[in-house]
Amino acid sequence: MLARFLGVSKRPLASLTEQEILALAISNEEDDGRIYLGYADLLRDRYPASARIFEDMADEESHHRQMLIDLHRSRFGERIPLVRREHIREFPDRKPDWLVRSLPIAEIRDQAEAMERSAGEFYILAASRVTDAGTRKLLGDLAQAERSHEVLARRLAATHTPESVRSEEDEASHRQFVLTYVQPGLAGLMDGSVSTLAPIFAAAFATGDTTQTFLVGLSASVGAGISMGFTEAAHDDGVISGRGSPVKRGLASGIMTTLGGLGHALPYLIPDFTLATAIAIAVVFVELWAIAFIQNRYMETPFFKATLQVVLGGALVLAAGILIGNA
Repeated sequence: MLARFLGVSKRPLASLTEQEILALAISNEEDDGRIYLGYADLLRDRYPASARIFEDMADEESHHRQMLIDLHRSRFGERIPLVRREHIREFPDRKPDWLVRSLPIAEIRDQAEAMERSAGEFYILAASRVTDAGTRKLLGDLAQAERSHEVLARRLAATHTPESVRSEEDEASHRQFVLTYVQPGLAGLMDGSVSTLAPIFAAAFATGDTTQTFLVGLSASVGAGISMGFTEAAHDDGVISGRGSPVKRGLASGIMTTLGGLGHALPYLIPDFTLATAIAIAVVFVELWAIAFIQNRYMETPFFKATLQVVLGGALVLAAGILIGNA
């Protein structure tokens, strides 16, 4: 297990025969074709134009794979050795479909070009490490083919996604990101930062005990995070509203709620009450300004309006907590 984790069980590139290198190229083209079809399936409903790009790229990978198989058949026969990129130490990894599912459309396009570029660079590296003339020529041909694929990705993008279509898809991707992550996360951050102010500072000024205040803040933050997370996930499944996965929204809301409360609870780990309270108050204002910035940046709320709403509301809750604690 440890050897596998450290990559010791992988074979070095220099140990491959020419037949094994050809088998590796075949499996690489096959896997990339599957990845492109997976991208197409992920994008088809929301971005049909980009989905067609990946379908065409998968067809191109299939064509090159067949050419490589024909070459192997003519030189080495019917049996293709089982050599895959995860078996080779120097071969670049590929991200599976589920790791790119939440990426913006622009990053998925860039990922496709990066895949072809990294494969081409690998074949160039492989050619520099072998001495057999036939193997070097074969690797050079493969590198050239991958460069052609990279150009193909750009050419297909220009054909299927002209600037107007790309702008529409990028705007839709940004809107989905805001609905799925930013909006619930912002709501959680606001709730965690503002709603925990009163209990934390009330406990602080009522007890004067930093340990007790921290425990109150920790329980309030975690409890609010769990509540907000479940509420966000349960109240809307995202099918009608189009706001995306309820699990992702719930996690974004719950995590940000907890962090919002912990921000001004953690300073009370400092034993000195005065110092801890001063830092906590400073953290509160940083949190409130951060919320105003996010509202302005992603929700397009005028900065002055966002500042007035958040800072004024937070200041009122903070004052209420301090007054109740001193009562």
